[in-house]
Formats: sequence, C-alpha cells, structure tokens
Amino acid sequence: MGLIFLGVATLAAAVTQFVIRSTASLQTRVTNWTEPLPGSMEGHASVIDGDTVEIAGQRIRFNGIDAPESRQYCDDAKGFDYPCGRRAAQALDEFLAASRPLHCSFVDRDRYGRLVGNCNRADGRSVQKWLVEVGLALDWPRYSNGAFAAEQVSAKVAHRGVWQGRFDPPWDWRAANPDRVETVSEQSTGFGLLGSGCKVKGNISVNSGEHIYHLPGQEYFDETVITPSKGERWFCSEAEARAAGWRRSKR
Repeated sequence: MGLIFLGVATLAAAVTQFVIRSTASLQTRVTNWTEPLPGSMEGHASVIDGDTVEIAGQRIRFNGIDAPESRQYCDDAKGFDYPCGRRAAQALDEFLAASRPLHCSFVDRDRYGRLVGNCNRADGRSVQKWLVEVGLALDWPRYSNGAFAAEQVSAKVAHRGVWQGRFDPPWDWRAANPDRVETVSEQSTGFGLLGSGCKVKGNISVNSGEHIYHLPGQEYFDETVITPSKGERWFCSEAEARAAGWRRSKR
C-alpha cells in the first residue's frame, strides 16, 4: 500500500512540474508576442538553419522565404538524395562569414515568438535574395507577395541548388513529416561551431539555474556538455554571451 501511495505521489509531482514548465513556456511566448518590435539589430549572427539565425540571444527568421528543414533531403541531378537542409545552413554560414556584421530590420514575430526580419550583410547584400537566387531557399508567396519571385525564376532556369533535381517545398515537407520537424527549442544554436568559430559554451547550472558560459581553456570547458533542448547554447564570442545575459565561469 505504501509503495502504491509513493508511486501516485511521484506521478502527481511529475505532472505538477510538467504543468509549471508548460505554463512558464507559454508565458514566455506570450511575452514575446506582445513585446514591441525592435527597430533593427546588428551583430555577429549564428546560423540556426537555412532561414533562421541568432544575434545576441534573439532568434531571427528571414522574412518571405523558406529553406529546406534541417532533416530534409532532396534529390540531386542524378537522382541521389542529399541533405539539402544541412547544405543550405552550411552555405548560409559561409555567406555571412564573408561580410560581417549582419543587419536586420523587423516586420513581425512568428507563432514561436521569433523576430521576422529582412537582413543584409555588412556589404549591403540581401541575405534573402541571395538564398533564393542560388537555390538554397524558396520564395514563400504566403508571406513574400512575390518579393523574391525573380530570383527564384533565375535559380530554376539555371538549375541551381534544390532546382538541380526533385524536392518538396519546405512547407509541404513539414506537413508530410511532422515528427521529423525540429521544434524551436530543439534547433541547435551551435551550428556555427562547424565553420564560424563559435566555441563559447553556454551552460545552465543544474543546482541554481544560473546561466554561465565557459571559454576554451577554462577548468570545466572540456567536461561541459551543451544540451540545446534545455536552453543551453553556443556563443561565437564572450561579448555575445554577456549581451545575452550569461556570466563567465569563475574557473
């Protein structure tokens, strides 16, 4: 009888914690939706996926375009499949690294609370136009009003990027593969460490919940594991970590 009571009590405690976390998450999203849009933002952008970046802790979704999902595959000119989602993210990372910082102006927030904006490199080149022109993303008529239709025609005629073979538009792929679509909390904020030197580890203390970053060479850097689903992340610089509200590890 005692074991049954203990089991019920444990289950009740787990349910309570789930409700608390879910409520906190919902409150955070509601706050994000109701916050006024910043006029613009400029900084070192970390690539999340082919159409999303992060600057100083703020997720930014490019306006009017849609890139293949991180787990999406497309067919190349010979009919072989390849990771078109990852390919788009890698190419975007290289494109942004060639002319920093990134400057974005905002038009909205999406249903996940992310800022939606138009972004240009330091040299003035539109990131959205480039992504569509090289076939790494599609003009998304639902939100673009055809703003990137000309770039898409150019990419399609030249068989660039996804237009080299067969592919599903990202919005159709998501609808057909809901179980394979990464949620916003699951999306890695550390993609940049593959190519842009994002090597600062942002860890959340299990005991205190404090947000602490670790630099290469510090005592706990090597043993610290980053788990994006728990809110932990990588930073591209110490200044970026501080701007996001994280403090430096004491050792």
